[in-house]
Amino acid sequence: MKRGKKTEEAAAADGENDSGSASAKKAKKTKEPEAPILYEDPPDKTTSKDGRSASWKITSWNVDGLRAWVKKGGLDWVREEAPDVLCLQETKCAEKDLPADITSMPEYPHKYWAVSDDKEGYSGVAMLCKTEPLKVTYGIGKEEHDKEGRVITAEFPSFFLVTAYVPNASRGLVRLDYRKTWDVDFRAYLTELDVEKPLVLCGDLNVAHQEIDLKNPKGNKKNAGFTPEEREGFSQLLAAGFVDSFRELYPEQANAYTFWTYMMNSRAKNVGWRLDYFLLSSSLVPGLCDSKIRNKAMGSDHCPITLHLAV
Repeated sequence: MKRGKKTEEAAAADGENDSGSASAKKAKKTKEPEAPILYEDPPDKTTSKDGRSASWKITSWNVDGLRAWVKKGGLDWVREEAPDVLCLQETKCAEKDLPADITSMPEYPHKYWAVSDDKEGYSGVAMLCKTEPLKVTYGIGKEEHDKEGRVITAEFPSFFLVTAYVPNASRGLVRLDYRKTWDVDFRAYLTELDVEKPLVLCGDLNVAHQEIDLKNPKGNKKNAGFTPEEREGFSQLLAAGFVDSFRELYPEQANAYTFWTYMMNSRAKNVGWRLDYFLLSSSLVPGLCDSKIRNKAMGSDHCPITLHLAV
């Protein structure tokens, strides 16, 4: 384990004060703790490569429990970010228990909720819109998946917006076989939609696609979220014609993560995973302005992500 911050500060202080002392000389020989490499979200770009101004701003956030997230001030951040559509995952909240602070938000008159039929306080997604969609559907048309409240699809004039909370393969990979089935069925669902009109997929897709997408790839190859099977499922989604918007713009950007476990001070050390994505149909890519990771926003073990898109 690396030394704690207090030890680090003490060592730094020793080095600054009385540089001629024996203790200072000894401190210089001691290996300094490795400073965490943090990701700095660059200024937003709101113009696409083909010169169009962004006409949509969409935010996605796995809130790891809606009620706790609201109490932590999540809605204050949302009001400041002011997206046209807010997509939430892992709400863990039955519709009857939704906080009034969010159900009464005047900024988003059109609100849609999907919850788990089987387990209360499990899974769940939401979509809050400033503009009313043409149509909203829930699930992907397969009961084995839809009972867990994982997908909402909204149809707008020029595109579909799909928000998803993809099943976790779980500790010990006990749901890996189910996850593989999900990946096949979900890809088929998205491919069918894409024939009708292009789509934006956002949410917690529960996979770090490449080694650049997590801090410790070598130690996680047999862990949920980085198994060869899950990574291959994501690769097949890209092969079906969808584009990872962040990697399209920032192909070599390391240390850009959206999830950090609460354990071992992982967020402060930036020991994380990029599990949250905006995927686009290839025909929407010319209108891609920016794909943001808002890693300064607190309130969950995930941070929000935001898409600027010209449609």
